[in-house]
Amino acid sequence: MKKILLSLVLLNICLTCSAVTPEELSQQATAFYSDNNFNKTMDLLLQINEKDRTAQDWLLLGNLLDDKGEKDNAVFMYQKAIATDKKCYKAFYNLANNYADNGQYNMAVANYKKAASLNKENPYVFYNLACVYIKLGELNKAKSNLNKAVMLKSDVPEFHYNLAYVYKQLGKEKLAQTYLDNFNKLTGSTNP
Repeated sequence: MKKILLSLVLLNICLTCSAVTPEELSQQATAFYSDNNFNKTMDLLLQINEKDRTAQDWLLLGNLLDDKGEKDNAVFMYQKAIATDKKCYKAFYNLANNYADNGQYNMAVANYKKAASLNKENPYVFYNLACVYIKLGELNKAKSNLNKAVMLKSDVPEFHYNLAYVYKQLGKEKLAQTYLDNFNKLTGSTNP
């Protein structure tokens, strides 16, 4: 009887040792996500108890759902990421992209601004914020954000093209031409 009890205790200890931790599941999910294995990523993330999910886990779930076209569910996941970590700028950024895609421009602006306040080095945050401002007709705000994007990463043709567009709309033809020339140099074209 003692041998059986000892065997059961040892078996229970071995089973406990072989259990995968939420951190390990999260790391595995991130690796599969990096390899574009989205089904395995989803399977692993869903094995993590909700209370144990990190902001990164919620973010990945949001990305997976967004890619599937489940925009509302993606928004929920991005919000869960933010609730888990108020400094998860990627969640604010992806949430803003989702809102912008759905024409919810004021919500997009608020979330891009929050993302920009958390990561002042990401030129795409400023670029996308500028694009929303263009749609809202707020050209001076668009200009300011496009200039920030260009200062951070000057080799992206779209930054220059949109800045040329904004300057043209503002009646600043010389500046518009300068940025159009930059666009043409970067793309190797003569006419956009």
